[in-house]
Amino acid sequence: MKIRNIIILSLLALILLLPGISLADRIKDLASIQGVRNNQLIGYGLVVGLDGSGDMTTQTPFTVQSVINMLGQLGVNLPPGTNLQLRNVAAVMVTATMPAFAKPGQHIDITVSSMGNAKSLRGGTLLLTPLKGADNQVYAMAQGNILVGGIGAAAGGSSVQVNHLSVGRVTSGGIVEREIPTTVGQGDFINLELNTTDFTTVNRIVDAINGLYPTAASAVDGRVVQVKAPVDNSQRIMFISQIESLDIKPARASAKVIVNSRTGSVVMNQAVTLESSAVAHGNLSIIINTEPVISQPGPFAQRGETVVTQRSQVEIRTDEGNLMLLPNGADLGEVVKALTAIGATTQDLLSILQALKAAGSLRADLEII
Repeated sequence: MKIRNIIILSLLALILLLPGISLADRIKDLASIQGVRNNQLIGYGLVVGLDGSGDMTTQTPFTVQSVINMLGQLGVNLPPGTNLQLRNVAAVMVTATMPAFAKPGQHIDITVSSMGNAKSLRGGTLLLTPLKGADNQVYAMAQGNILVGGIGAAAGGSSVQVNHLSVGRVTSGGIVEREIPTTVGQGDFINLELNTTDFTTVNRIVDAINGLYPTAASAVDGRVVQVKAPVDNSQRIMFISQIESLDIKPARASAKVIVNSRTGSVVMNQAVTLESSAVAHGNLSIIINTEPVISQPGPFAQRGETVVTQRSQVEIRTDEGNLMLLPNGADLGEVVKALTAIGATTQDLLSILQALKAAGSLRADLEII
């Protein structure tokens, strides 16, 4: 496993040492129009038609209550105190994203997630479910057959499962019932909002727009560019289309190292550099073995007793430590190559990077997720 990690890190270093190609990005890939946004929808519904894999109604009383309420709306009145034992029904939460400018009658995809103890939603059908926005108004209705990407089987106390069975998706299962008003800009201006704050990128966007439409753009802050646009709606759409298609070279991202402490993943961008520093890498192992020792009395002893004592052995092992000098201003490829040279695995990088940051040698933001 250690050799495999070293090979992977070496290949990563070789890739990063290759000369990079500087490409321009479109403005539409770096920024969005203020006011043009998606909206989240949510609803509560029932899935029926399951093959005995639904909620256990004794443990999920809200499923039974929902079924009784639904039957009452359909004209079926159950006697009070009726005990329903249902295994083919599951209570679910339905979520969807309504895109900007969606019109009534258009279809959207929905996601169905079990909120009870159903074993699987495979083969189920979602009943008509209203989807509401943050203002508690209904904007779409959802219904349809659920597609689950996983599969599972059980027999004789043994079971096997592939992927997740309690979440499914209904493609085009939602129908928009109400339009969400969307305004493109206010008055004579539209605002471009960058996906990430960067003053240099904002300045380059302003220069690119003013190169096509002189004095049309101005920077508001490190994230927003205000652009003067035509008032006529059709001309404004054409104007935005031309603005979005402009190519600019975004500024180089700030140096950052992302460390996932759960998986051991370490991701660094090309802006990461180091001050001159030395890293020692070695392992210290302490092994303690405890064995029982039985002491018995000698032959013909009158009052002897058997005594059990513990004997411990302490052994300290130290692997050969390596000391590696990391030069000043080393780029990402040199950092990975140097850490690989001293035998650092992915897990070792977690501790080494934290120590470099604490020592002030790592010129980057260290973020642990």
